[in-house]
Amino acid sequence: MQDDTPASARRVLQLAHDELAEYFQGERRQFTVPLALEGTAFQKKVWQALLAIPYGQIVSYADVAAAAGLGAGHGRPVGTAVGRNPITIMVPCHRVLSSSGRLNGYTGGLERKYALLQREGLLLG
Repeated sequence: MQDDTPASARRVLQLAHDELAEYFQGERRQFTVPLALEGTAFQKKVWQALLAIPYGQIVSYADVAAAAGLGAGHGRPVGTAVGRNPITIMVPCHRVLSSSGRLNGYTGGLERKYALLQREGLLLG
């Protein structure tokens, strides 16, 4: 951090660091870091639905659409919004799979998505 980083920002960054470390050590399942997600109203609705996906569970893009109060025909736009998630891991877009249950689309790469799901106890074929 820079010397002039405000103390309040330092606290949030330290909390994010600590919680991510706990997650990767298998000690944290939910994050408490305050998030300031910036995007369109549609994106924010989708990202809020992502935040509701429990640790160690997977859902489809259609499930995310339904949780966001959107119709079944919103699968593609929901997928686009999921892909634009600015805070991966904390906003768990890795828990979303295609309707066939296959891994698809992850900004960090499918091998990372698979590794995150394995970390959460999911064994995918």
